[in-house]
Amino acid sequence: MPVSLSSVPLSAVVARLRAAGCVFAEDEAELIVATAGTPAELATMVARRAAGLPLEHVLGWAGFRGLRVSVDPGVFVPRRRTEFLVGQAALRTPPGAVVVDLCCGSGALGAALAAALPSIELHAADIDPAAVRCARRNLDGPVYEGDLFAPLPAALRGRVATLLANVPYVPTGEVALLPAEAREHEARVALDGGADGLAVLRRVAGEAPDWLAPGGHLLFETSDRQAARAVATVEAAGLRVEVAVCDELDATVVVATRPA
Repeated sequence: MPVSLSSVPLSAVVARLRAAGCVFAEDEAELIVATAGTPAELATMVARRAAGLPLEHVLGWAGFRGLRVSVDPGVFVPRRRTEFLVGQAALRTPPGAVVVDLCCGSGALGAALAAALPSIELHAADIDPAAVRCARRNLDGPVYEGDLFAPLPAALRGRVATLLANVPYVPTGEVALLPAEAREHEARVALDGGADGLAVLRRVAGEAPDWLAPGGHLLFETSDRQAARAVATVEAAGLRVEVAVCDELDATVVVATRPA
């Protein structure tokens, strides 16, 4: 049973987190206290958060589009801005469609899309074994371990209506500039997009037309300053492109469509 807020010195937890530099110490303290099963577990969780472990890794879950997505230590934490990508996919995915969540991490994108569209046939893949283990707990569909498209069943070729590809897009030279929570506690493979941040995207774009159904969509997130180059990358693969932007979430999503 979770520790009751009334049975612990919440103010002491808040003070400890605030002293560690947690900007939202009050909110984080309430989540930690509500999640802890025993006073000893509470103490351990507070210590881990104060030491800089991402809150989601401390809790064991991340909130994403109304879901609690299991997130293990070392696994990429889904960002709130990426909810916009899922929303764009939901607008374009027909009932019963084949969906692939590539570079799936915890499987948050696939899980959220399946929650919005329960009839989809969902497949997911990631190269990171820790992420695959995590995604298999979060998703009902199969989760494959391997490099991009390599582990996917050949039977999916030409049948994918929606390809979610939350590829890493931070240039290698800028990974060191990321917040410590990301650069020290998330897998490098989920962050590093190569010299210009587009290396993984180029590989995805190069193979996507073979996997997409006619009229199928590849959706991925990028930064505002990389958007033009990202668009050129997928256009070079023969896909039609549109860009969707959400100022509230500071999110830029590229939607690339295989001609029907």
